[in-house]
Formats: sequence, C-alpha cells, structure tokens
Amino acid sequence: MKSTKSIRAKEQKSTKVLIAYALITCTLLVEVGQCERIKDIVDIQGVRSNPLTGVGLIIGLAGTGDTTLPSQQMLTNILRNSGLVFPDPKKLTGGNIAIVMVTAQLGPFAREGSRIDADVSSIGDAKSLQGGMLLPTPLEGLDGQVYAVAQGGVSIGGWTVSGDKASITKNHQTVGRIPSGAIVEKAEIATFIEYVASQRFITLNLRNSDFSTAEQISIAVSQIYPNSATVIDAGTIKVKVPTQISQMDIAGFIDDITGPKVKVDVPAVVVINERTGTIVVGKNVSISEVAISQGSLVVKIKESAFVSQPTAPFTDAATTQVVPDTTIGVEEKDGYLIPVPQTVTVSDLANTLNAIGATPRDLIAIFNALKKAGALQAKLEIM
Repeated sequence: MKSTKSIRAKEQKSTKVLIAYALITCTLLVEVGQCERIKDIVDIQGVRSNPLTGVGLIIGLAGTGDTTLPSQQMLTNILRNSGLVFPDPKKLTGGNIAIVMVTAQLGPFAREGSRIDADVSSIGDAKSLQGGMLLPTPLEGLDGQVYAVAQGGVSIGGWTVSGDKASITKNHQTVGRIPSGAIVEKAEIATFIEYVASQRFITLNLRNSDFSTAEQISIAVSQIYPNSATVIDAGTIKVKVPTQISQMDIAGFIDDITGPKVKVDVPAVVVINERTGTIVVGKNVSISEVAISQGSLVVKIKESAFVSQPTAPFTDAATTQVVPDTTIGVEEKDGYLIPVPQTVTVSDLANTLNAIGATPRDLIAIFNALKKAGALQAKLEIM
C-alpha cells in the first residue's frame, strides 16, 4: 500500500499543474474578468477573532487626566486593596489618572501566553493620555470570562504642547494603543472543520456574494479534488475533505483549495455619496443610448462700499458716510442636448460624461435621471 507521504507528493504535483493551468486561463481571460486568489476573496467559516473589553485606569499623566468621580473611586478601590484607605475619594484631585475602556481582539489561533495589541479610550474628561501607564486590567469576552490581561505604556502617536494662551496638538490625544500589551490567559481556538455523518467539511464564505464567482470557486476546487466542492448559495461553498487527508494535512489541504486564481464577477453597481460628492462606478456598468441636456446657473454676488459725500459742501448737519453696496448678477447658460451612445466599459462611460463637462454634483443628478429613465443598466445605491 502506498504511504500517505507518496500520495501527498503526487497530489501536490498535480495541484501545481492545475494552478499553472488556472494562471494561463486567467491570462487569456484578462479582457473578460479579473482573476484573484481564492484566499483573497473568501473567509473560512469559524476562523474569526473575538472582541475583549475591560475598564482600566491609566496613571502617570502630567495633569491631563480625569477630574470625575468614577476615576477617583476606581483609584480608591485599588489603593484599598494595597492597604491604603481613603474615606473620601473626592480628595484625589491631582489630575494624573484617567479611567479608560480597554479593547482587544483575541485571534482565532492565539494561545496562552501569547501577546495581542490593546487599545485604550478615555471615558472621562481627560485631556490627553500622553505618557500614561495602564495598570493591569482583565479583559473579558461576551461570556463574562477573562481571556487576557492588559498592561503597559500607552502610545498615542502624537503630542500636545501648550502655553498660557495657546496650544498645538497633533493627532487624537484621548485614544491610544499598547502594542503587544495584553497577555492571553485563556485561548479560544477556532473550530473550522464541520463533522457531518463521519464526513469532514470546510465552508468558504464569499466576502462579496455572487453566484458566478461561487461557481468558479467550486470548479477550481473540484479540479484539484474531484466532486469535493458544492455551491450552497451565492456566498457559501462547502468543500468535503477527502478521506485520505489526515488531520495533520488539513493545513496543506486548505492551502491547496485556496491557492488557485478564479475569475471574479463584479456586479454592475453605481454607488453615490451625496454628502461628499463621491461616485464609484462598477466595471460592468453601461447605459442605453440616450440624449442628455446639461446646463448651469451662475449667480454672482459682490459686496462693496462707497463713500457718500454731501453735494453742498459746508452744509449744516451734513456728514460723510460709508454706504455698503451689493451687486447681484445672474447668468444662465444654455443647455445643449448631447446624444450619448450606448457604452460598455467604465472608461467609455467616463469619457462620455467628461465630454459633457459635468461636475461630480452634476453626475449625481445625471445618474439619478438615467435610472429614472431606465437607461442606466446597473444598480444605483445612494449612501
């Protein structure tokens, strides 16, 4: 019987051949669609991070800390645990402490003893966290259990200098980061293999759901491991792990099925943000043959002042005055009915609209009118 290593070697050789074939295919299809690696367009179901939160206290601030009661009460509790009793927390008014919310992301494969980054955000009236030190803070998950402990110096990536009458500030001063500042105390290892009737499955979730792209992924995976991939819906591909793949070879199996490149089908979408005047046009957007009239109204307002001098010099009770004057001019330019041929590519569409001389605000109105007229062959999304 052949060994598992020899089978694995043959599978790797055939995988390289199939990946090379996929690269050649994508090169030939460069005019049709963009090819991307499967690992760059999907997420493996179950492989995700978990949020951690905790309330901590930062000390060592140079008078830029909190003056609120919660921070004073928290410091009183910490000192009480150290044997120092302060009956009135309101007397701790040095301004060198700040109560903060500490957040972190527990990675899917973080182990006990490993370090993760922690972020701190002021929840009081602190002016700056510059130079502060976070006291040990337990970080809990949504289940209430402690998964990490954060501690260390806070980096805010900026600074503040001030004098009696002015100050200069760079970057945000009340939010900071502690690189590798949290130690994992309890791991939450991701479970990404699903067991169904003695069969093992791995689920790939498309980040941008599309039936065509999902089918392309299924075909690419089935070329490497025949009859292993099934499209569940527009965003889900379920891959069966072959029986000859041992538990130790799962990492290599995942690398095999996520390495090939596939053609990504981009939907025809026009996204408009009216607040910022931003327009994003998808590659497959086209418009039917229409005629567009674009005109503009220009209003000019000029403020000036002139001196009013009495006509009869040395007249009693006559004084020289400065009188404001406003001039308003309205100019309406003629709009021209410009025929727009049917376009296929984004560049053709952009060249056609730029030839009209339309501004971003005009383009927003044009796209809305095209959609209303049924000439825009795309989905219009307004943010």
